[in-house]
Formats: sequence, C-alpha cells, structure tokens
Amino acid sequence: MLSKGLAAALAVIALAGAGYTGYSVYTGGKTDASLAREAAKTIPLTVTSANGAHDFTVEVAKTAAEQERGLMYRTDIPKDGGMIFAPYPPEGGPPREATFWMKNTPSALDIIFIRADGTIARIADNAVPYSEARIPSGEPIAAVLEINGGRAAELGIAEGDKVAWAGHGRN
Repeated sequence: MLSKGLAAALAVIALAGAGYTGYSVYTGGKTDASLAREAAKTIPLTVTSANGAHDFTVEVAKTAAEQERGLMYRTDIPKDGGMIFAPYPPEGGPPREATFWMKNTPSALDIIFIRADGTIARIADNAVPYSEARIPSGEPIAAVLEINGGRAAELGIAEGDKVAWAGHGRN
C-alpha cells in the first residue's frame, strides 16, 4: 500500500507525462483564447469611410485585464471581427496617449486609434505578430480598434474616418 504522499507524487508525475496543461481539470480542456472568446461580449461597430460603411462585430475589452489580454493567443479572428478597447483607458478619465504591442499575438493586426469624437487618429497597419516594439497612438485617444491585419487598407479605411459602436455614436 502506498503512502498518501507517494500516491500524490505519482499522480502528479503521471499527469505531467500525459501532457497535462492544467486546463482539463478546471476548464474542460479549453484554452485561454477560447475562454476569453466565450466570455467576451460582442457589439456591432461601423467604420464610415469615403467609400461607404463597413460593418464589424467586435468583442469589447472594457476592464484593465481584458485590455491587457486583448487578442493575445488568437488565430481565429473573423474577417469582419476584432476587438474594441473602450473606454480607453479602462479606468476612465480624459483621452490620453496609448502604446500597444503584439507580444503573444500570433495574428497580424491593424491597430486603429480613435479620438473621443469617434474619428480615426492613426492606423498602425499589419502590426507584426509577437513583436514587442511599441506602437504609439501619436495623440490622446479614447478607444482602440483591432482588426485583422491588412483589412483597413482592403476596405479603404483611413485616418479621419468615423467609427461608431453601441454607446458611442450609435444606438
């Protein structure tokens, strides 16, 4: 008969040998990315550019933790999907300059910095996956939209275009 301590140690070794990640015990085998996607609220968002309106369905990152995680680890961003970081900063207050990076983000993204009036201040197109290079807004902003890399150029979205979503310029 094994002692309780030895039995526990053998169980840990067996789990480690089976490729145990910790997810299966608590999350039914789901990853951080799938859990974030399930928990995320989605809303409609429209970018109005010179060539018309472009509709997206985006996840909302409101809290500091949601904004810190963003689209990290995600490879399955829908063609007309993405994430809106609103309000930015998450603790509220007046618009301020922002700096983003692509650490732990495997998908190229267009990072769209949005002023308080809903106009696009800057587009950092095709941000490089996994890069830790800082991507600055260049001016105080109130929200940030992340969409698939290259999508803004494909749709003709440009600086100065108007972005509207539930709670900001759209009902």
